[in-house]
Amino acid sequence: MFRPLTRLQLVVDIVVAGLFFAVVALPTIVAAGAWWSTRADLIASLVLTALFAAALAVRRLAPWLALAVAWFAALVQMAFALPPLPANVAIFGILYACAAYGSRLVYWASFGSSIVGAGVITAYLVVPPLVRGAWSVTDAVSTYAFLAATLFVSAALALLLAWTIGALVRTALRARANQRAQELAEAETAAEAERTRIARDMHDVVAHSLAVVIAQADGARYAAAADARAATDALSTISTTARAALSDVRMLLTQLRHTEAEGPQPTLADLEQLYAQVRAAGVQLEVDVDPAPRGEAPASVQLAVYRILQEALTNALRHGSGGTVRVALAWHDERVELSVSNAVAPVSTDTGSMAAAARGHGLIGMRERAQLVGGTLEAGPDGAGSFVVRATLPVGADR
Repeated sequence: MFRPLTRLQLVVDIVVAGLFFAVVALPTIVAAGAWWSTRADLIASLVLTALFAAALAVRRLAPWLALAVAWFAALVQMAFALPPLPANVAIFGILYACAAYGSRLVYWASFGSSIVGAGVITAYLVVPPLVRGAWSVTDAVSTYAFLAATLFVSAALALLLAWTIGALVRTALRARANQRAQELAEAETAAEAERTRIARDMHDVVAHSLAVVIAQADGARYAAAADARAATDALSTISTTARAALSDVRMLLTQLRHTEAEGPQPTLADLEQLYAQVRAAGVQLEVDVDPAPRGEAPASVQLAVYRILQEALTNALRHGSGGTVRVALAWHDERVELSVSNAVAPVSTDTGSMAAAARGHGLIGMRERAQLVGGTLEAGPDGAGSFVVRATLPVGADR
């Protein structure tokens, strides 16, 4: 019913309507003797001017009401047989507002009002002189028909011009609103993707670091009585790993506060440090890189390789049954293939902790990492007592 407007817009519309009334009413009063034969006609013209001004005041707040008031004022004007008034120019502004800001019903009602209004204006200006006998029947055959057609076309063009300008403004406003909505949707999508990425990185960092810390803490507890040096080394590894994890978490939290700052991301050069952390946790790790990369892989692929290996090694550390963990990397011209395998207890193959890991967020995160760069990832028991993670990532032939 009523459109939401700011306080400034309401004030502007009211001021415009007040100025319109003052500008139009003043010459009406000054020329009272020349224009109006009776005092009643003068009062009626001032009332009509006030009605048109009121319609202008609500043209953006309630276009339907402005159109209704304008029609009411026009009908009153014809009922009193008043001549065209300066206040009638308000009709153009009202048609413009209805086309630009009105609902779909008001939009088309204002279009119809332009056509019907042109006919009403023509009839009102042409028919009374003929009825009063100002024109002869002979004149009516030629002059009357020509004048009627000219008035109708002129009135229709003038009214439709105001309506068309409003329709163009309406289209521009809708296009701007759609663009704003699209930008907001894109920003929300980007923010959601950023939150997902940071959550995934947080999981990778915290899960891996805590797994190393837990393994080292358990080792230090058992070794403290028999080998103080081993316990000291384990505690040193715990301290180093925890500090590194704290630094990574701080970096991620900084990205949450400053979304435009990506910050440094792990690369292939950081894999040796990752392997060292896993070995320091007491895991026998074998790494085979054949063939080796012959150039610089895309940064997104390097990050995906690092995070997938980090999560796979973390799962092996947390859920594996001990023994050797094997990492294989094969860099081909158009793809890199990686696999991580570790032994699992027989009961774990189907129902144990590795099966739980396969259903957890870590596997989902690894698969998402692979999919983000156009690759694939599979993980699960191999039927021979091992749990295997395999991924294939495209790297392009132009490295």
